[in-house]
Amino acid sequence: MISDIKDNVPNINKAVIAIHCHNDLGLATANSLSAVLAGARQVHCTINGIGERAGNASLEEVVMAMKTRKDVFGNFYTDIDTKEIYRTSRLVSKVTDFIVPPNKAIVGRNAFAHESGIHQDAILKKRITYEIMDPHEVGIVSSELVMGKHSGRHAFRDRLQSLGFNLNEEQLNKAFVRFKELADKKKDIFDDDLRIIVENEIEVVKPIWKLDSFKVTSGTNIKPEAEVILVKKSRKVSGISSGDGPVDACFKAIDKITGYKCKLEDFRLEAVTSGKDALGQVSLKLKIKDSTISGRGASTDIIEAAIRAYLDAVNKLEAK
Repeated sequence: MISDIKDNVPNINKAVIAIHCHNDLGLATANSLSAVLAGARQVHCTINGIGERAGNASLEEVVMAMKTRKDVFGNFYTDIDTKEIYRTSRLVSKVTDFIVPPNKAIVGRNAFAHESGIHQDAILKKRITYEIMDPHEVGIVSSELVMGKHSGRHAFRDRLQSLGFNLNEEQLNKAFVRFKELADKKKDIFDDDLRIIVENEIEVVKPIWKLDSFKVTSGTNIKPEAEVILVKKSRKVSGISSGDGPVDACFKAIDKITGYKCKLEDFRLEAVTSGKDALGQVSLKLKIKDSTISGRGASTDIIEAAIRAYLDAVNKLEAK
C-alpha cells in the first residue's frame, strides 16, 4: 500500500506518509516496520501497545526493532530516549491499569529472564547468544538485593533516586514508613519491591478511607467471616460480614462500612519478586453505580493486598 502511494501520488515527496496499524492479527509492529522500509516516515503507536480490541502498534517494539536491527534499517532512527522506555511502560500501566503481560516483548517481566541452565550459561559467557538487546538500553536494571530492615532513610532516598523517583519530603516519609513495615515482614527488599512501594503508596488522590486492621476466620468446612476496621477523618468504623472466601468477606465488610454496593469485574494477583515472602500485588476493577473504577494494592499478605486494592478503587470514586 505504501509503495503504491509512493509510486502513483503526484508530489508525494512533499508529504509525510504516516502508518497506523492495529494488532488484530498480531502484525501491527511488523506492518509498521514494513511501511517504514517502503517509505512511511511517521508511525502511529502506543506505549505497551494499548488500544481497542487487540491494541495498536507497540512503541517500544517499533523503536527497539529499528535501533537493534541496523543491518535492516540502516540510517533510520527516532529521537526516543530508549532508556526511559521501561519506566514509561510502568507509568502508563499504573495510570491506565492496563496490566503488562509477563511475556510482553521489550517491557514484560520475563523479557530478559533466563531460567534454563543452558541459557544462563550462555548469557554469562556471551550475552548476545540469547539476548538480542542489552536490557540497560531500555532502562531495565537487574532487580538486585538492595535493602534490609536496618537500612536508613538516606540510603532509601538514594536508591529511589537511582531508580528514577524524586520524591518530596511528604512522599518520602510515607514511602519510608511503608518500606519499614515491609522490611519487618520481608527479609530482603529488592528494586522491584521499592518500585511497587512508590507506585502504590504515593497516592494520586488523598485517601478518604484508610485500613486500620482486619481479622479473618476461614478454613475447611468453616464459612469465611471477616471484620475490617477502616479510618475516616480520624474515626474508626468497623464492618463484619461473611462471604464465599476470605477476600469476598472482606470486600463485603468494606461495602457495609462505605455504603457502596460494588460489583467485582476483574481481579488479578501477581508476585512482585520471588520467594515465599514475596510482595503480592492485586489489581482489580469495580463496577460502582455507573462507573468502572480500578484499584491496586500490595502486601506480603494477599488478603491485605486485596483490601488495599479495593480501598484504592473506592477512594478514587469518592475523589470524583
